[in-house]
Amino acid sequence: MKVKNWLISGCLLFAVSVFLFPGSGLAGGKKVYTLDEAVKEALANNWKLKAKEEKIQQATYAKNQARAEFLPKLSTSYGYSRYGSLRTTDIEGQKFDVGSLNNYEWRGTIKQPIFTGFALISAYRLAELGIDESDLQVELEKLDLALKVKGAYFNILTADMAVETAQKAFEALESHAEVARNFYKVGMIPINDLLQSEVEAGNAKHNLIKAQNDARLARANFNAVLSRPVSAEVDVVDIKVHEPRVGDFQEYLERALKNRPEVKLIENNLLQTDQRIVYTESKNYPEVAFTWDYIKEGDTPSVSGGSGLEESNWQAAVGLTWTFWEWGKTYYAVKQQESVKNELLKTKMELEENIELQIKDAVLNIQTAEANIPITAKAVEQGEENLRVSQERYKAQVTTSTEVLDAQRYLTSARVFHFNALFQYHLATANLQRAMGEY
Repeated sequence: MKVKNWLISGCLLFAVSVFLFPGSGLAGGKKVYTLDEAVKEALANNWKLKAKEEKIQQATYAKNQARAEFLPKLSTSYGYSRYGSLRTTDIEGQKFDVGSLNNYEWRGTIKQPIFTGFALISAYRLAELGIDESDLQVELEKLDLALKVKGAYFNILTADMAVETAQKAFEALESHAEVARNFYKVGMIPINDLLQSEVEAGNAKHNLIKAQNDARLARANFNAVLSRPVSAEVDVVDIKVHEPRVGDFQEYLERALKNRPEVKLIENNLLQTDQRIVYTESKNYPEVAFTWDYIKEGDTPSVSGGSGLEESNWQAAVGLTWTFWEWGKTYYAVKQQESVKNELLKTKMELEENIELQIKDAVLNIQTAEANIPITAKAVEQGEENLRVSQERYKAQVTTSTEVLDAQRYLTSARVFHFNALFQYHLATANLQRAMGEY
């Protein structure tokens, strides 16, 4: 009675623990993902994406640096100089010593740029566009990562289907080999038929082991994309149903040209080139700056005045600097940036053509897969019936073992074609989303 009560209490405790902590049950902590959950976790945890996001911070700091260039700069200096002889001045025919052999000076300076030929404005705008570029690079990485997650997800489903197919083939061939053994024992078939059956069963076992290892590798790759421990237990929810995709090619293309980060990146680069042209052309203008200095002098390190030296003074100045001739350096620098702009425009045209081709390829692949799915499903049904009939005929000894083995190979091939058609459909759909700049 005590043992019975103990078992009941233990079962109740286990049930409560599974209810409260579902991850601690029989699954051993295995995590099961839907496709959306997998994409979401990868976007949150992937290290390469996090590294790309650091670029946004770097671009923001660069913008703050460019903004600082508009503001006045404060500087200070301290110096010592010694004359070989005292300076003299002539007053009414008599010479008098002026100043000191030892001269110390401390200077505080405020400098404010007034006009730089639009260079500061262009530099600041370039920094702002740098932030936009970093944002677009992150979006581009997200799209590529989402497609990579989907590929890894579908690889698991395909690998699991391959394991299931290999398992069924092994079981069928092992069962056939057992029938052949019984027939051989009673002298109904020659040794060659038995050996042929056993060899095919052994090959099927080898294929099953390989398929199981491929499924483990597919899960390891999936974990790596999600930045999880490679050996962590994981499974994914099957996607057996496919919905025929209804859409218009021109609509897909318009969405792609509107959404693709690659297009936006080139447009951003064009804006950056325009600003670089303005920045380069700023060399054609003079630079104007205001400077204010506070000066302390003396013949001792304390700069507290001395013979012929004032203890403190200040001065204000507005200066203009203009390098107006550099043998065409600025002209050719502008031409260089204009050539860069032309290059970007041509690159954009090429990109738009490639996007159109990518969408066309994805749409055709979807159509091909949609057509193949029912065909391959029917082939599986026919293969199963063909194998069943061949097995019955062999048991009745009205056919040879070769017919059964051929029927099994046909069925295995039909199953492989079928799950590959499903895989190609889901992958083509993911590629279409990627081509449109979506995930």
